[in-house]
Amino acid sequence: MIPRRRMLGGFAVSAAAFSLSRLAPAAALPPTPAQTAGPFYPLTMPPDADSDLIHVAGRSGTAKGTVALISGRILDPEGRPVTGARVEIWQCDANGRYHYVRDDCAGPPPDENFQGSGQTTTDTSGGYRFRTIRPVAYPGRTPHIHFAVSAAGFPRLVTQMYVAGEPHN
Repeated sequence: MIPRRRMLGGFAVSAAAFSLSRLAPAAALPPTPAQTAGPFYPLTMPPDADSDLIHVAGRSGTAKGTVALISGRILDPEGRPVTGARVEIWQCDANGRYHYVRDDCAGPPPDENFQGSGQTTTDTSGGYRFRTIRPVAYPGRTPHIHFAVSAAGFPRLVTQMYVAGEPHN
């Protein structure tokens, strides 16, 4: 994947998806488009709602799929780091199933070793990091990860990150 950094509603959301990379100055970036939270925003956060989605507390297994490290920074409109912002992600598992929602789709059952959603708080550089799986396609959708970012004094931003090069993007 290629790095993706954008701005909208007071936030610059950056994700060096699946690898770390040098980030360009925020002023040179176009706005991040807001997108719907979709029908699969978690109704409740899992008990183990941390930033490691491939391990679930109390389970010995590891999530199916290709492990991916997602990291980036949250910046204000002037390019300054936003410390203490809450960053949430949610996505389907390797079977194309969402967790903690009313997912009544036919097909393989959800991967019980995949957390499905997680959250973290940005550090003093505005940085965040998640350990998850590479997103997969499911009927009607290209691979993607949902993001929600919130911080005091800024409107909540909901958007999605896509896998570069996917034909259905």
